[in-house]
Amino acid sequence: MVTAAELVAIAAFLDGKYAQAFPSFGSERMGAPVMAFCRMSDRAIRLREPVMNPDALIIQDPTLLHQVDLFAGLSPSGYLLLNTSQELSELGLDDLVARLPADHVRTVPATDIALAQTGRPIPNAALIGGLAAQTGWVTLEAVRKAIGRKFPGRIGEANAAAAAAVYEAIRSLQPSEAGTGSPLANAN
Repeated sequence: MVTAAELVAIAAFLDGKYAQAFPSFGSERMGAPVMAFCRMSDRAIRLREPVMNPDALIIQDPTLLHQVDLFAGLSPSGYLLLNTSQELSELGLDDLVARLPADHVRTVPATDIALAQTGRPIPNAALIGGLAAQTGWVTLEAVRKAIGRKFPGRIGEANAAAAAAVYEAIRSLQPSEAGTGSPLANAN
C-alpha cells in the first residue's frame, strides 16, 4: 500500500493538485500490516500528522477486516474499496455498509485482476483505478501516467491495464447496483 499511496499522490499532482503520501509501520517484520496515507488538496498542504479521519479507505488485505478497527474515523460520507472476490453480504460489514452511501462501498477482486494483467498478485495499481472511478478525485489518465512514471515499460503498461479494467468496471455500475458487491466477479 505504500506504493499505492505514492501513486495516488503522483496522480493527484499530475491532475494539478497538491499531494503528500506517507506510510505508517507497526512492527517492522515481514508480513506485518502496513498503513499508508495520501492527502490531496487544491491548496498547499501544511499538515504532517497521520490521517485520523479518512475520506476513503482501500483495504488491500481482507483478512484484516475483523482483526483491527480499520474503519475508525471514516467519514460518514466516506468511500470504501475492498480487495476481495467475496460479496459484501459475506464479509460481516452490514453495519458499516448501512451507514455509508450505497455507491461509496465496493468490492473488487484486484489481486485476481492484477494476476491476469501482470502475471503477479500485486493489486496496488488495480485498486488505484478503483479509487479513481469511485471518487473522481484523480483521473484515469493521471493514474496511468503515474504508474508509467514509477514503472516504465511492460510492467507499467500491464499495471495501467489493471487499473483501467477496475476503473471501467466500477464506472459502468448503475446507482441501483452500487454497494452490492464486485463489478468484476466474472472479469478474468
